[in-house]
Amino acid sequence: MSDRHSFSEMPLPLFDKEEVTLRPLANGKLPSYIADHRKRLRARFVSGGADAMPDYELLELVLFRAIPRQDVKPIAHKLLETFGDFNGTLSAPRARLKQVSGVGNAVITELKIVEAAAHRLARSKIMQRRVLSSWDALLDYCHTTMAHRDTEQFRVLYLDTKNTLIADEEQATGTVNHVPVYPREVAKRALELNASALILVHNHPSGDPTPSDSDITMTEQIHRALDALGITLHDHIIIGKSQELSFRSEGYL
Repeated sequence: MSDRHSFSEMPLPLFDKEEVTLRPLANGKLPSYIADHRKRLRARFVSGGADAMPDYELLELVLFRAIPRQDVKPIAHKLLETFGDFNGTLSAPRARLKQVSGVGNAVITELKIVEAAAHRLARSKIMQRRVLSSWDALLDYCHTTMAHRDTEQFRVLYLDTKNTLIADEEQATGTVNHVPVYPREVAKRALELNASALILVHNHPSGDPTPSDSDITMTEQIHRALDALGITLHDHIIIGKSQELSFRSEGYL
């Protein structure tokens, strides 16, 4: 997906000044209790995977690289107390992460690398696939990318005549409870991509996927615009924190 180049990077400082207060290390080594704890966590992950670990321990594994010379457990707990769970921590906006004591650019970068990897993995399971027969993978992708956002995002999934996903695009980003969507723009983009069908997806930061009156009205408007062009609207999915709502399943379409 990206060009491959051979290059060398200038070394960058790993920590921000506000991020870590370095303690004198005996012989330049980690204190044994920290080194042993990290070794045990890594061994448990290798033997049992993520399912063998609570959220704070999995988060510690991510933080090890960003903070190699201190106990990261307190920071892991602070992050989870602030953002609720592992997914919420990864998805948190950079500005809010920065407000947590002990969290600076190095920690934020590690968290966002893991988040980007999770998004790419989930997306790879649906792109160029027949999404109607990969519905669970589609929902997993939508939850991974949208469930923990603190503002509404509206995405459109464009399908070809075989219901293969040919494009996944963000149409608009809004506020905590509203996102502006223009049916004409959705229809225009469908024609540009030669799409035969669409799936609409947006999130509710409140966590409740129940559609609002404006959600229903907007969906009806898009449905009419697409129907006039012979393009099928398969569904509109609203993503909540832990569940989703399908307009098709609930009888709105």
